[in-house]
Amino acid sequence: MGSIILCHKKKAGHPYEISRIHRRIYTMEELCYYLCNHLYLIDYTIMNKQLCDWLDEELELSELAESLRQMIEQHSSSEQFVVTILAHSSIYTTAELKRIQDVLEKLKNQKPIEKQKLKADNLLQSKAIRQAILIYRSIVQGEPDESMDKKFYGRVYANLGTAYGRLFLYKEAAEMYEAAYQICEEKSMLKAYLYACFRYMSDGEYQELLQKSRMYREVDGCLQEEMRENEEKIKFVPEGDTLHQWKDQYRRSGMGE
Repeated sequence: MGSIILCHKKKAGHPYEISRIHRRIYTMEELCYYLCNHLYLIDYTIMNKQLCDWLDEELELSELAESLRQMIEQHSSSEQFVVTILAHSSIYTTAELKRIQDVLEKLKNQKPIEKQKLKADNLLQSKAIRQAILIYRSIVQGEPDESMDKKFYGRVYANLGTAYGRLFLYKEAAEMYEAAYQICEEKSMLKAYLYACFRYMSDGEYQELLQKSRMYREVDGCLQEEMRENEEKIKFVPEGDTLHQWKDQYRRSGMGE
């Protein structure tokens, strides 16, 4: 059995809004949840007077707010700022705080371009798709970092393809996946490229594309088989209690959030 966690009872009358993911926060627990689940997004922008004032005025955490104001004045690191908030909450064990510190330390030692990708990855995961696209594009269109492995850029192109695909912009997605495949030469990227082409091209155009390469035709065979299997799975629509059970399992898995 786990230890008892004492939650802060105070709920803000006015939320603190994190503009980059359009999320409103009302409690200390929600703030800590955001920080822990978006470590890759944390940078100097989290250290601001507005957050200190919100903690002070809305949650009545005056001691914490004053400590954070002093950290801003002393130009402390954003990592120290975040850990101070988490430690004050009493939600996390010493071991958990150490793990979080280790992750933040690792991020601090990464190159700026790697941090940019991690931010975009997390924005994409948080469904802030257009914001993620802007960051991915700034990476691939900016000055190349010669110290980075070329496959790093291939993965950026692939994630950019995923972002466009989620907006149903399949032609743009195909262009990005093709660039990713040219760099990394991974079958998964080729399959994603062909799927995006299949979605936006006419039948004639798609068949003409497949004639360009035997590899294209082989991967397309696997792709078509997967699509047929998926169609078979969705033919059966459960009813009554079974449907409710499936929905409940889906939500509890975290995929439905």
